[in-house]
Amino acid sequence: MDTLHVEPHIDIIIEEDEVIKGATEIVKIIRPSWPADQLLFKEFKDGITNKLVGLWYPDHYNEMILIRVYGHKTDLFIDRKAEIRNIRILNKAGYTHSIYATFNNGLAYEFIEGETLTIKTVRNPSVYQLVAKRMAQMHRLKPIHPEMCQKPFIWSKTEAFLSFVPKDFSNREKQIKKCFNLYRFEKTVKPFAVLKEEYNFLKEKCSQSGSPVVYAHNDLLLGNILYDEKKNSVTFIDFEYTAYNYQAFDIANHFAEFVGTDHPDYSLYPDKNLQKAWLKIYLEAYNKTDNIMEEDVDQLYREVDEFVLLAHFFWGCWALIQSEHSHIDFDFLEYAAMRFDEYFKRKSKLGF
Repeated sequence: MDTLHVEPHIDIIIEEDEVIKGATEIVKIIRPSWPADQLLFKEFKDGITNKLVGLWYPDHYNEMILIRVYGHKTDLFIDRKAEIRNIRILNKAGYTHSIYATFNNGLAYEFIEGETLTIKTVRNPSVYQLVAKRMAQMHRLKPIHPEMCQKPFIWSKTEAFLSFVPKDFSNREKQIKKCFNLYRFEKTVKPFAVLKEEYNFLKEKCSQSGSPVVYAHNDLLLGNILYDEKKNSVTFIDFEYTAYNYQAFDIANHFAEFVGTDHPDYSLYPDKNLQKAWLKIYLEAYNKTDNIMEEDVDQLYREVDEFVLLAHFFWGCWALIQSEHSHIDFDFLEYAAMRFDEYFKRKSKLGF
């Protein structure tokens, strides 16, 4: 692969409780001509992993610089070097924003116009066909880098998650909250030994699926897709988990996000007709042909139906880790319980 552009690095750490102050210092360095005394800022609250703020000055909103501060202890489960490499690869392909600079616990990058998807817009045919096509285009990329593994990342990453899953909570307040929800927790988040058994089941089942291994986003929740109605385009953002992985996982993971994040409503999971319409558009773009056979759509549909289990399990483990370490105001324990609950319901429905 051609050499990728490497942006400057700034030796600064931004404290999570002083994001605006730290972001201002970054902007002063990378945009010294901007009037420091006129800077405006906006905090973005959609994310549940990192803290994000945008800075600009009057009449220059479209030149906004986004400053992302990595969440507490997220280096336990996110390879930040790989994330930055992925952004460089996808920016060069014309698929996402550019990076202006990195700093010790975050990065500064380009603002892109668009609205994040909602539980309504993600179901809009004029929008989801753009998402399906862009995912297919990304999956067709075959970046090669000496440090990039071309085997499915999902197994090593899930095993890492399981090794970090807390058996109890070091923070007293979180421990009390866990006890308060103990009955619900034990009903939905099984003992660690059971999670380990479920992981072994998933690995045996999904690794035999025959799903192609592609360059996948792996985290296409609604907040990670920007829709620009004027340009009739979508842009993917946040590449913390981007890596080679099963095609069916990336699609299944996106379908699982149709239900929303803050208050997931699993009745909104796309039905068979919507999935098959989406998959047909995807396969046309992925195979670069309009002649997609019905049996090909059916085959991918079956694969996706199984990989949704892995998506629920993966993010359930992730949420348990976040419930111990994150400083973000979000009930990660409840979210983990919901993902595992949905996992066991769907597993039963599929007859496994």
